[in-house]
Amino acid sequence: MKRTIVIVGGVAGGASCAARLRRLDEAATIIMLERGEYISFANCGLPYFVSGEISSREKLLVTSPERMRKRFGIEIRIRHEVLSIDRSDKTVEVLDHQDGRTYRQAYNVLVLSPGAQPVKPKLPGMDNERVFCLRTVPDAERIRRFVEKNDPRAAVVVGGGAIGLEMTENLTHLGLRVTLLEMADQVMPWLDREMAEWLHQHLRLQGVELLLNSPVERCDENSDGRLIVRAGGGREIPCDMVICAIGVKPESGLARAAGLEIAPHGGILVNEQFQTSDPSIYGIGDVIEVEDRIVEGRRLMPLAGLANRQGRLVADHICGKDVRYPGAVGTGIVRVFDLTAASTGTNEKALKAKGLAYEKSYTHPASHAGYYPGATPMVMKLLFEPDGGRLLGAQVVGIDGVDKRIDILATALYAGLSVSDLAAIELSYAPQFGTGKDAVNLAGYVSSNILEGDVDAFHTEQLDRQLQEGGLLLDVRTEAEFHRGHIDGAVNIPIDDLRSRLEEIPRDQTLLVYCLTGIRSYYACRILRQLGFRALNFSGGYMVYCASRPLRCKGIPGLRRWKRTLAMETFCSTPEERQILENHSTRHRLKEQEDHAVD
Repeated sequence: MKRTIVIVGGVAGGASCAARLRRLDEAATIIMLERGEYISFANCGLPYFVSGEISSREKLLVTSPERMRKRFGIEIRIRHEVLSIDRSDKTVEVLDHQDGRTYRQAYNVLVLSPGAQPVKPKLPGMDNERVFCLRTVPDAERIRRFVEKNDPRAAVVVGGGAIGLEMTENLTHLGLRVTLLEMADQVMPWLDREMAEWLHQHLRLQGVELLLNSPVERCDENSDGRLIVRAGGGREIPCDMVICAIGVKPESGLARAAGLEIAPHGGILVNEQFQTSDPSIYGIGDVIEVEDRIVEGRRLMPLAGLANRQGRLVADHICGKDVRYPGAVGTGIVRVFDLTAASTGTNEKALKAKGLAYEKSYTHPASHAGYYPGATPMVMKLLFEPDGGRLLGAQVVGIDGVDKRIDILATALYAGLSVSDLAAIELSYAPQFGTGKDAVNLAGYVSSNILEGDVDAFHTEQLDRQLQEGGLLLDVRTEAEFHRGHIDGAVNIPIDDLRSRLEEIPRDQTLLVYCLTGIRSYYACRILRQLGFRALNFSGGYMVYCASRPLRCKGIPGLRRWKRTLAMETFCSTPEERQILENHSTRHRLKEQEDHAVD
């Protein structure tokens, strides 16, 4: 029987669903109703279009209505907004914004893919024409035109999520002084606080004024015509424009009005086949809540990759295929100037909130072989079950190689692998791309050591209690490193001197051993344990300590010179190795100068 399938909304979910439907069913009438002008565009590229890094609007457009009509035989109606759903009559009421008429469209199957809308706080002054949100191509065009026409000097970005950070970067590249306001105590909520600290300090090194715990209160206009953003704590920030990027919420109003069941966080409730509480109506993309594969429960995951796959699966189910959506792990990545931050699975905050048992590890592996030019460090955090070691989540921050590692870890999460499996998996190696013991393998080894009891680890939040119980801090870095910065009360015995200075170490105290990254302190713990000492390894070392307690340190060690100096300190254990890397770096720097002179 010939069916009419109506899809509300395009972009990742709706467009992929429509194209897949036609590949499976040549006879069906497929109608896409899109409120806006574009049926499929790259949302994630909008901040880079604003700055000109993506040069033209056309590069953002994935496909056009004309192409969808010609190639797939789909009826595309742009600027047609669905106003209501009559489930008993199986029709939708539609407003044609081009001529102002309304009409009713019948369906056999209805697919809801309206997406999400930016949250704009209802505060005084936030309706000013120079306060922008960024969600669509027209939004990006308005911001770009404003910048080109008005040559603004300063901007305030409200919200430290992915869009807020990307807009902060791109406005800075345009030459604006940017103040980033975030009401929480960190940016990027899917990172844990100590991992986000790398981004905090890097943002400030780039000249961004980052104000945490600073909710926006109002936006006024002064006598000179400039905007004044007023934030918590009495802060007043003058600027020429404001970007509001405090998050998105699912556009579930249409479904709610039709009596469809809504999930706890405001998204549409769907089953494993994406059917709503009305079996003839499906929901996909940012408007639905999905099952979390890692911890029990549903959550909103407004990610383009998920919407694309959901659109395909819905088309499969409509056409009779036996499909079941197994849920999602939630994998995201963002570039922040020179750094990349990525996460997959659940984070420590969520595990604590749910009262779930977990263990964690930190490592600081190289992006590729340290002896090959350009190696840079990453910081990796793994969360895993204390019994069996099943991976629960991972976070990675670094300059290079972050995307490769987070994708491996996301695959491991999806497959239900343990940290021991991470140590065993076989990954490609050449010095330009990785190390003989890849970053993922290394994280697996370190986590397995904790899991199997080869080392007893402790973390920053446990330090004060350990000291109160009589623990002794033992710093096994070099004297030079120790004098550059150390934890108060620590005793310094370099690891290479450890065996010859055992008489200086009390045997009746628990030794809290640390180094820069946790590698040398692990070696020290293995020595000390076999000689009868009680030794605990500070997971992640002094770098994680400084990221966890930034007010007690003068920043994360080496972050300002991360690309070269810290790479040498972290990955080269001998003076000879450091000299090799220094020579490579010098030659590379001279070559860059020569190339610049030729240009």
